[in-house]
Amino acid sequence: MWFLVFERLAIEAIIDVIYFPVWWYTAGVVYMLGICRNFLSTANGFLAPGLWLKNVFVPMFGQYDLQGRLVSFFMRLMNVIVRSLGLFIWFFVVLVFFLLWISVPLFVGYMFIISWGSQ
Repeated sequence: MWFLVFERLAIEAIIDVIYFPVWWYTAGVVYMLGICRNFLSTANGFLAPGLWLKNVFVPMFGQYDLQGRLVSFFMRLMNVIVRSLGLFIWFFVVLVFFLLWISVPLFVGYMFIISWGSQ
């Protein structure tokens, strides 16, 4: 009886090893794209450059005189620029994370072949 269990486990392990690259580059990529999209969505919600841009001409603290409007405009403009730059940098961090996801199995396979060939 234990031999049948061992045989079934061995067959499942072989199938999983063969199926792993297929999953990694099909469903795994779709899964990782969803995670990256959530990372960007969360960063956009946290930084909210669009919200600052929408209110760039609204005076802060109810200061409707010329000085208040000028200070508010330039402060919000700087906020839009800095927050957009932060979101842009975060986009590249997420892009590098996604490219690492794609390249790690290739790198491991390449290193395995090199180490196996050097013996």
